[in-house]
Amino acid sequence: MALRLIRRHLKDCPHTSTRYRRCRCPIHVYGTLGGQAIRRALDQTSWDAAVELINGWTASGEIGVVKAEAPSVREAIAKFLADCEARHLGWEAKRKYRHLLEDRLLGWCESKGLSNLRHLTVDVLRQFRQSWKDSPVYATKNLERLRAFLRFCQQAGWIKQNPATSVKPPKATVSPTLPFSRDEMTRILEACDRYGGNKDRIRAFVLTMRFTGLRIGDAIRLSKSQVSNGTVFVRTAKTGQPVSVPVPPKVVEALEKADSGGERFFWTGLNIRSAVSNWSRYLARVFELAGVADGHSHRFRDTCAVELLLAGASVEDVATILGNTPQVVAKHYAPWVKERQERLEKLVRQSWG
Repeated sequence: MALRLIRRHLKDCPHTSTRYRRCRCPIHVYGTLGGQAIRRALDQTSWDAAVELINGWTASGEIGVVKAEAPSVREAIAKFLADCEARHLGWEAKRKYRHLLEDRLLGWCESKGLSNLRHLTVDVLRQFRQSWKDSPVYATKNLERLRAFLRFCQQAGWIKQNPATSVKPPKATVSPTLPFSRDEMTRILEACDRYGGNKDRIRAFVLTMRFTGLRIGDAIRLSKSQVSNGTVFVRTAKTGQPVSVPVPPKVVEALEKADSGGERFFWTGLNIRSAVSNWSRYLARVFELAGVADGHSHRFRDTCAVELLLAGASVEDVATILGNTPQVVAKHYAPWVKERQERLEKLVRQSWG
């Protein structure tokens, strides 16, 4: 039996029929919903308000629970990206969320006529994943981002479950990231002197990335205020403490030589996405001149981490500088952890008997 509304007339009310709606006597509800029986007052005197409340219970399938109205896919994405801004996520993380959700998911949904958030079922998301041309590793990362977005929607009460959790990631074989060898770094710096553009600027950029471990976007945004007394401020730790790294004098000298008079060394401050694209292209030319295969900006970060580990730095210290967790550093750079290698060698020798 569905839920029904009745009036329970007060003693001074001239009406007696429970079906009469125009007085202001209390409204009661009785019936069953989801196998649960109910017979109680609603603390309502407005019939329209009572009907709206009961409709909300019916939509949620549970007595006392009003299901939040699901926004459109476009509105949900906008709210999620606004939350990313409020959480002060990094520029690169926000860019990747925008690319997946605004540039890809939203367009795909509109092409399929899917406007409401609740249209994103498990089957629909599997179809969306099948449209991707990403590598297995990048597709796995995008699936994690999709799950984060829909988890946000679930926590907001717009959807009951997160359908993306039932979408399995592709099988991906992750190759360990490789640093530049010392010979490659020498050739890269020599190639800076043969570069067709601003030689001082490209050399300063290469040295900055190598000795700070900054990602390319953060290196591009490096300001003069971050460089002081031979150290470079790289980030604020989760504890609120600033993290700075000392750099060799040649890095400071290169930055001073490349100074064009602006607030930042490598960026005008206008469009960071264009700047990243441009600097990636400049570096590609340097790698080509140096004869370094598979050169890309992130390998400078790997080089910084590996050289620190080879010098005896702890995994925790390297994680602090890079802004990663110790678990991530240990996973990606385990072959170069000096203490780990020494311990393994000692254990092997002890096993000889």
